[in-house]
Amino acid sequence: MQRSLLVPPQSRRQFLAGVSGISLTGLLGAPGWSGADKSVDFPFVNGDRDLVKNFPQKGAMVLQRSRPPLLETPFEVFDQGIFTPNDRFYVRWHLANIPTVVDPGTFRLKIHGHVSQSISFTLDDLVRKFEPIEIAAVNQCSGNSRGFFAPRVAGGQWANGAMGNALWRGVSLKALLNRAGVMAGALQVRFNGLDTGILPQTPDFMKSLDVDHSLDGEVMIAYAMNGKPLPLLNGYPLRLVVPGWYATYWVKMLDDIEVLDKPDDNFWMTRAYLIPDTPLADTVPGQQGVKLIPINRMVPRSFFTNVKTEAKFKVGETTTVRGIAFGGDAGLAKVLFSADAGNHWQEARLGPDHGKYSFRRWTVELRPSSMGPQTLMVKAFNTAGASQPDRANWNGSGFMRNVVESVSVQSV
Repeated sequence: MQRSLLVPPQSRRQFLAGVSGISLTGLLGAPGWSGADKSVDFPFVNGDRDLVKNFPQKGAMVLQRSRPPLLETPFEVFDQGIFTPNDRFYVRWHLANIPTVVDPGTFRLKIHGHVSQSISFTLDDLVRKFEPIEIAAVNQCSGNSRGFFAPRVAGGQWANGAMGNALWRGVSLKALLNRAGVMAGALQVRFNGLDTGILPQTPDFMKSLDVDHSLDGEVMIAYAMNGKPLPLLNGYPLRLVVPGWYATYWVKMLDDIEVLDKPDDNFWMTRAYLIPDTPLADTVPGQQGVKLIPINRMVPRSFFTNVKTEAKFKVGETTTVRGIAFGGDAGLAKVLFSADAGNHWQEARLGPDHGKYSFRRWTVELRPSSMGPQTLMVKAFNTAGASQPDRANWNGSGFMRNVVESVSVQSV
């Protein structure tokens, strides 16, 4: 649910003081971030991972890689609330050189290119001089759940925790582009951040959206998530928020916006993050000649959050089974639950609606009538009619994993 917030001047001053007061010096140390506290064992090949607590502004996170950091949200966090806490929100960077110090006083966001006037904004400008907006939206890595792909594919072997839901606050991208004046003939808008590669030849991480999408009023430049300034590892001081689209477009530490009068041909748009132009980006291993397009809209998903495989339920006793679901690029319409491996389905109860791009809680009451194994299943449908497929999709990049989720339990 997108809404404009008329923030009282005092609140804005207090918030800006909070942004300015962040001390980032030394938050990121040498590449040797690790220091395992515990470990987790994901249910796929080589699924053992360290659980670490020594990343700046982060609580216990699943370590996928130290540099550039890939940190996964432990899945039990999603059972604790619809909004993912900032200190448990997953982290995914592409380039290893991430600034350890960002001075909010000297930071500038630049807009240039095919515009009437090049312009730059301070953080103070964005917080004080533009009407703030808020939107609840899921941020999900394109490769979330890649570890479950079979056959296996290269890339970070995430389980299901490379996602998070936050209430993002910031400025409409449309308002900023209108201030600069997008000229006739503009085709795309390109976004760049402060991170850089170790080697000079490393392609700068940049992503682009079509002009019409950039001006839709939903795409925003966020300076806060869940009521607080962005954590450094989640993109402080600014990140692009593209509701309903995969996180590769949600550029972190955003400092440069360029309006283009031709299609963007940079590496990260033409050679990386490409998917088969097929339903659900689905192919078969070894398939050749498939047209590829840039990844874009998310698909609906649902998960169990308080039930794990091998859980035990007592016959004759009622237990609340719950989880989360989201509609991807559209609102969540319904969630169906099955207690018998998909032979029969019932509609789950949905919790409060925080907007079409947000997680939503679902619950059902389970009362086993006989002893033995059971397969519980859950399936989400969005308002555009899309749903989770019965069979998992597959592609060589491990993108857009989607399938009816299931857990095997015992009634005793």
